[in-house]
Amino acid sequence: MICWKCKKEIGELQVSRTTECPECRADLHVCKACKFYAPGSHYDCKETVEDPVNDKERGNFCDFFKYKAVSGTGATDDKAAAARNAFDALFG
Repeated sequence: MICWKCKKEIGELQVSRTTECPECRADLHVCKACKFYAPGSHYDCKETVEDPVNDKERGNFCDFFKYKAVSGTGATDDKAAAARNAFDALFG
């Protein structure tokens, strides 16, 4: 797991609302670290959340939260890479 803020490897953690990065002390249960975070979407989320989260960099109580898988290079893992590879295979 990589911290969304300092980009340092932090190992595998069980992320709850109060979990912090051991390196930079940033909250980890935040919108910017969630796989559903999508700036420009309704409430900046791909899920159908009922209430907006005003501070996307502070811990929150969202039940949809799933920590975004990020590789050491900053690119999202698995699905994004597979999508890029499929696109390249079609139009490469």
